[in-house]
Amino acid sequence: MEYQRGVSIPGTLNSQHYGSLVSLLSDLCHRYADRPAFSSFGRTLSYGELEHLSAAFASYIQQQTDLRPGDRIAIQMPNMIQYPVVLFGALRAGLVVVNTNPLYTSAEMRHQFSDAGVRALVIHKSMAHKLEPILDDVDISYTFITQIGDLHGMLKRTLLNGAIRYIKRMEPPYHLPGAIALRDALSQGDRSQLNEHQPRPEELAVLQYTGGTTGVAKGAMLSHANLLSNLLQVSQRLQSAPANWQTDVVAPLPLYHIYAFIISLVVMEAGGHSLLITNPRDLGSVVTAMEGREITAFIGLNTLFTALCNHSGFQQLDFSRLRLTVSGGMALTHSAAHRWQQVTGCPVMEGYGLTEASPVVAFNPPDAVRLGTIGLPVAETEIRLIDSAGQSVVSGEYGELCVRGPQVMQGYWQQAQATAEVFTDDGFLKTGDMARQCSEGYLSIVDRIKDIIIVSGFNVYPNELEDLISTHPDVLECAVVGVADESSGERVRLFVVPADPARFDRGVLLSWCRQQLAGYKVPREICCLETLPKTPVGKVLRRELRMPVQAAEMPAGESVQNPHERRAV
Repeated sequence: MEYQRGVSIPGTLNSQHYGSLVSLLSDLCHRYADRPAFSSFGRTLSYGELEHLSAAFASYIQQQTDLRPGDRIAIQMPNMIQYPVVLFGALRAGLVVVNTNPLYTSAEMRHQFSDAGVRALVIHKSMAHKLEPILDDVDISYTFITQIGDLHGMLKRTLLNGAIRYIKRMEPPYHLPGAIALRDALSQGDRSQLNEHQPRPEELAVLQYTGGTTGVAKGAMLSHANLLSNLLQVSQRLQSAPANWQTDVVAPLPLYHIYAFIISLVVMEAGGHSLLITNPRDLGSVVTAMEGREITAFIGLNTLFTALCNHSGFQQLDFSRLRLTVSGGMALTHSAAHRWQQVTGCPVMEGYGLTEASPVVAFNPPDAVRLGTIGLPVAETEIRLIDSAGQSVVSGEYGELCVRGPQVMQGYWQQAQATAEVFTDDGFLKTGDMARQCSEGYLSIVDRIKDIIIVSGFNVYPNELEDLISTHPDVLECAVVGVADESSGERVRLFVVPADPARFDRGVLLSWCRQQLAGYKVPREICCLETLPKTPVGKVLRRELRMPVQAAEMPAGESVQNPHERRAV
């Protein structure tokens, strides 16, 4: 019998008997009405304001459009306080949210909007020009335009929007007939009565696009039950966290990403305040946003931890009230974790998830962190490790991590075959990640199956090498990929961002690697880069590093061969 995914929220998690995200968020906004909920660009939105503004947006949708429950609305904006307003408003009107990367090109927007059948779009003004050339190719009936300062007072709004348009010149001209200013929609919606939609648990809440385990972009169907379950699962795990961890949470990762998305809801469930960072790649802006604040929690990932700890301004901040640091999105290296704790005094808790699981599968307990692991499975979650034949492996052995629980997606949007391929017959989601579990239940992710390098029949795990090599004092960041080799099948190629490029010696690093690693794991080539290619979230793009080294490397760089390994010329 097929396992029913995304249908109900287990009672052990949901003591309040919330049926959907809408009922939960409505309750939170009333319960914490006077507390700060989100801040950006000097404007703080209270829970009460969030309830009021989201109701106005939902009312506009109901009264001024022909959008109906189940229709899809895309949100394409960086981290701003408008995001939670639009998100909550869309859900209250019964719409399905399609989170969209603000950096997408017109072609990428066309694919996602067409595939999801998007009928409405909320887009930041600086990105609106990318919509114009694809208007005839998509079925978008309503476009809402927003600017950075839309929810600020008149003076601050004028200054912020003027600076973006005239000083930074970030708003190219566009022509979108019938586009609606979000401020106008909120104003009109505020004058009408909301007939709030009450979704059933199994109703679709979000279409979250992902490369999945196959690398082909598709929409993971996440129901209200999926997301609410995962929110409650993470909240339950954080019950052992230090008191008041949620008071001021720095949220530099983009809310369109499922990791930041669910954590922002977890912070809300605790009545907390999220400080939104619009551009986490601008380390100076991250530091500036944190200055003068008593930060209590930080949500990040490995590359961001490393970059911030090497920023002089960050090192001067006050971390005396920092109680919680959460890592996800990519593997946490020992060097990044140790450096973060050295600079901030706060240990890092690593978790693991994937879009198809809303996303959290496992998470370290705050009072029992084990560095190098992703912690324990969250509540109501079953895990299984299987070999290539689909058989369960014994404890301590490597196997593909499979997961079943209330947070696991309903399936891929309009892709029945892809859905069937990623699920076992009894409803376990195959993650595509190799893992092992110790006798105490803690899990360790070894690597993505597709990233494992096979050298002369031996498995080489890039995460293992990166974790070790990043501890070398001359290495700021590194990444490992496998490339084809006629004699050994594959060989190891190492990319390094040197801590000091002028003094970096590849030969010294190579000799060190030989002392630390078995011969088949030692990199055949070491390539120097100024920076590693990353997603907007900060996850390293190994697929780009698999290009020919001449294309992937800096013009001044060169590769170094390992003279102790045979190589076909």
